[in-house]
Amino acid sequence: MINQKSQSSDIRRVAVVGSGLAGLSAARLLTQQGTSVTLFEKSRGPGGRLAAKRVTGGSADVGAQYFTIRSPEFSRFLHEYAGEAAFAAWEARFGYQQPDGRWQAFPEEPRYVGTPRMTAISRALASGLEIQAETRIAELARTDTQWTLTDTAGQPYGPFDAVIITAPPAQARDLLADSTLPDLAQQLNGPVSAILPCWAVAAYYETPPTDTFEGMRPNHDILYWVANNSSKPGRDDKGQWWVLHATPQWSADNEHTPAEEVMGSMVAAFQELTGAQHAPVETVSHRWLYARSADSDRPGCLWFPDDGIGLAGDWLAGGRVEGAFDSARSLINAMNRV
Repeated sequence: MINQKSQSSDIRRVAVVGSGLAGLSAARLLTQQGTSVTLFEKSRGPGGRLAAKRVTGGSADVGAQYFTIRSPEFSRFLHEYAGEAAFAAWEARFGYQQPDGRWQAFPEEPRYVGTPRMTAISRALASGLEIQAETRIAELARTDTQWTLTDTAGQPYGPFDAVIITAPPAQARDLLADSTLPDLAQQLNGPVSAILPCWAVAAYYETPPTDTFEGMRPNHDILYWVANNSSKPGRDDKGQWWVLHATPQWSADNEHTPAEEVMGSMVAAFQELTGAQHAPVETVSHRWLYARSADSDRPGCLWFPDDGIGLAGDWLAGGRVEGAFDSARSLINAMNRV
C-alpha cells in the first residue's frame, strides 16, 4: 500500500457510517495513516452488497455476483488487507442474450468472488477494526468543530472530528435531513432518484437445470441476471444453488409484492429461460431497495470540508464493486488536502 500520511492534523478521530466495501476501505486507509476510526453498522456484521444468505448446506451470494480488479491500487489493497485466501478467480462461462434471442459470450476478463462466500472479503477487511454492529445512527450533532452521533436507542457516540457516510444515498439523505443539514441532504435528491431496486432469489436444484452457462444476462422482462452459485470456487454444494436477479423495472413494479409470489414468478421465468423440467426444492429471497445506480454522474466522492462530512460509495464511482474502493480512496485523498 502507498504509505500516505494525513495532511489534516485536525482530523484525528473519524466516524464511518456503514461497513460495506466503501466504509471498510475508508476505515482501512484512514487507520493506515494513523487516524482513529469507528465504524457503525446497522446489521449484524459488515458487508453491504457483498452479501451472502445462509441456505441449506452453505450460502448463496444474493448481492454482488463477482467483481473485477482493474487498478493496481485495488489489487494491492485486497492482497494486503483481505488476503489471498479471501477471494479467487471464478472460472466460468458467461453469456448474454441479444434482442433476437441469440446468446453471445461475455468479453474475456478475470472475474473474482469471495471464498467460500462473498462475505469472506468484508470479514477479512473488518478484522481488527472497531465496529459498532447492530447500531443504526439516527442523528449527527455538531458542537464547535466536532460531531456526536446518536443511535436510534438514544445512545451517543463521539466526539469525532469528521463523519463519513457510506450508506445508500436515500439513507444518507435521511440522516443528513434528520441532522438539520438540509443543504447537504438536498444535494442527494438526484442520486436518490437514480438508485435501482432488485429482487434476488436463490433456488436449489438437486440436478442441474441447465449446463449452457454458469452466469447469464438474459434479454427478459423479469430476469436481469442468473448464475450457478455452486460453480464458484470454495463452494461445496451437493446440488446446485442458482441466484436470480430481477430487472430494475420489474423489481420496482413488485416492490410490495409478497416474497412467495415474487419467488414463484422469478422461478417460473427461469424455468422458461433454461427449459428446466423440474422445479427447485428450496427457494429463499432478498429484496434490495438500493441495488445499483443508473446515474452517469461520477464525482468519485463528496467532501464538505466546512462541515467535516464526506460521502463515499460505488454509486459515486460507476457502480462496480471496485468503484466502492475508488470512491473511498478519492474521499480520503480529498480529506488529506484540507
